[in-house]
Amino acid sequence: MIQIKRVYEDFSESDGYRILVDRLWPRGLSKDKVHVDEWLKDIAPSDALRKWFHHEDGKFPEFRTRYLAELKEKKELLESIRQRAKHHRVTLLYGAKDTVHNQAQVLLEVLKG
Repeated sequence: MIQIKRVYEDFSESDGYRILVDRLWPRGLSKDKVHVDEWLKDIAPSDALRKWFHHEDGKFPEFRTRYLAELKEKKELLESIRQRAKHHRVTLLYGAKDTVHNQAQVLLEVLKG
């Protein structure tokens, strides 16, 4: 099973294996106080795409299209997450305030597709 969660939400044992899927470490969080099992920077949107999107809702459809194109080049990383999810619950962590218009939603869609 794969789910998504804001990294700022409290840790729960039910999260299972926690993977941070942001390119940048979330603001205001200390690395030693956040329970993250793996930080997969390379699965995150490119710096150029991240900066272009800048979490503007109106840009989300185009962001989604561009990020899907980037993910086509990351088959090994996607497969590693899928394999882990066969045996463990996996929680993809993201820092965005918007719980609907973010890369974790797109990534979850690809992984479940």
